Amino acid sequence: MANLFGEYICKIDAKGRFMLPAGLKKQLQEADRDRFVINRGFEKNLTLYPDSEWQKITREINSLNLYSKKNREFVRYFYRGASELVCDSANRLLLPKTLLDYAAIDKELVLFAFANRIEIWSKELYESALDADAEPEAFSDLAEEVMGRINEKPETP
Repeated sequence: MANLFGEYICKIDAKGRFMLPAGLKKQLQEADRDRFVINRGFEKNLTLYPDSEWQKITREINSLNLYSKKNREFVRYFYRGASELVCDSANRLLLPKTLLDYAAIDKELVLFAFANRIEIWSKELYESALDADAEPEAFSDLAEEVMGRINEKPETP
């Protein structure tokens, strides 16, 4: 599994292309440096997966029981807009217009890499989602709620 990290601000050209930053590209396995799959994110963003990570995720999703209505709905939404992207000779990726519109991406975007994926946000939406004024206290509370019990030993009867 990839262990991507970093935050990168990129300009997007009139055709919907952006250059994949060298610092991010060097974190990818060689086989994943030019082939990706993009789809809608869970918020108003996009998610870019290195091809090998996409293959793992889709195996997991394809194992869902499609007789369950919730599973079918999830699968439809997850795959909605999914597109293969390949870097061109100038190391640029072309984002589909429908996905640019969905994520309200115009002139600048933010690549937020973590774990096995890269979220792509409009710069404005990213900044409002991670409001710097609310971060210190809210982040502390969130960290306590999410991570606070990791080192606790389970109670024994």
